[in-house]
Amino acid sequence: MFAVVKSGGKQYRASEGQELVVELIKGDVGETVELPVGFVADESGFDLGDRTAKAEILEHFLGEKIHVYKYKAKKDYRKKTGHRQRLTRIRITEVSDGS
Repeated sequence: MFAVVKSGGKQYRASEGQELVVELIKGDVGETVELPVGFVADESGFDLGDRTAKAEILEHFLGEKIHVYKYKAKKDYRKKTGHRQRLTRIRITEVSDGS
């Protein structure tokens, strides 16, 4: 059985016990957060019911650095910047119904 979990404007395929790396979720390490679920699927089909998933925050960290270069030919314009996305590692502990 798996569920499609929504976080940070993205969707992730997850099952209970699975670890995911998602965009930063506010909360302390060890806290439990609830994430909305798009649908749940198993061998018999899928269910579009109103469900939530509970996840435990394992750690907060910075992702890989991305270098951005801007350049305009014949204009003596060059600019280099970088970015590191703030990420959170979570473990899906339970997928439940919305009621």
